[in-house]
Amino acid sequence: MPTKRLNSHSSADFIATMDCLPVSTVPMGSQWTYEIKLDGYRLEAVKSKGRVTLYSRRRNILNAKFGYIVEALDGLPDETVIDGELVAMDEQGRSDFHLLQSFRSAELNIHYYGFDVLMRGGKPLTEQPLSTRRQILTQILPRNEHVTLSAVGDSCDQMLNFVEVHGLEGIVAKRADSVYESGKRSAAWCKYRVNLGQEFVIGGYTPATHGGFDAIIVGVYRGEDLMFAGRVRAGFVPATRREVFAAIQRLKTAQCPFANLPEKAPGRWGQGLTADKMTECAWIKPKVVVRVDFTEWTAAGKLRHTKFVAMRDDKDPTQVVRET
Repeated sequence: MPTKRLNSHSSADFIATMDCLPVSTVPMGSQWTYEIKLDGYRLEAVKSKGRVTLYSRRRNILNAKFGYIVEALDGLPDETVIDGELVAMDEQGRSDFHLLQSFRSAELNIHYYGFDVLMRGGKPLTEQPLSTRRQILTQILPRNEHVTLSAVGDSCDQMLNFVEVHGLEGIVAKRADSVYESGKRSAAWCKYRVNLGQEFVIGGYTPATHGGFDAIIVGVYRGEDLMFAGRVRAGFVPATRREVFAAIQRLKTAQCPFANLPEKAPGRWGQGLTADKMTECAWIKPKVVVRVDFTEWTAAGKLRHTKFVAMRDDKDPTQVVRET
């Protein structure tokens, strides 16, 4: 989505979010700040003409689902845009995406963590350094049972240790002098995962004997090409299996969407898809995103010991890339 150009004073509206670059090594130095990587929905809160509107990163309006977050953010100044993450916290205080999807029953555990402000009172702030934007956010963000300011630290080692001890997902490193690069994945913001798990795009499935699917076939984008990464069979319960199949069966197509199939051999661990195995597959248009946990990437770029976690309707499939 192109960067939205703003006049010196404007009515607040959705601004395409800035994304983090996945990294295998955390950048360090006095110019970097560190935050906990939260496992939830990226959520932009826009207050304009006295009304708060909650937007997903794909510009879906989520007010109907999270009306109590709308009310909790009512104290924002008018014509203001806040960037943050909506998360559900489990009993151990960890963000839990499964719990977030049960948004009605989990209301008391759902919180909005604000981490950036892009406009205040009609004045654009995206060209201001992050350190300045954080100071402004600290002044204007309401604090209540549903709204919290995200924690920021300047010690990478301390933040990593905290994440590992508490079994959290990872950390985000941001340059304190970074501007907000709307609609871009920038190296000024980096995300580092401690555990292995990320989003994947479904490109097909292997049909089950009695209807539905036995396993989904997933991949990530490399440039404009969708690259096969593995199959996912574990982690489904009857309800999620029905939910996923309902989303993919209407997308069936005769053409395989993966650029790196067929493979010549099944590979050491049997993750590969040869031309012979592909005859057993059904293909779909790559429009559905799911979160998958796994133990490792093999040298051949395939996933081992995969487990389905959840569907992600807030992610653009074309932006799903390998993160570790």
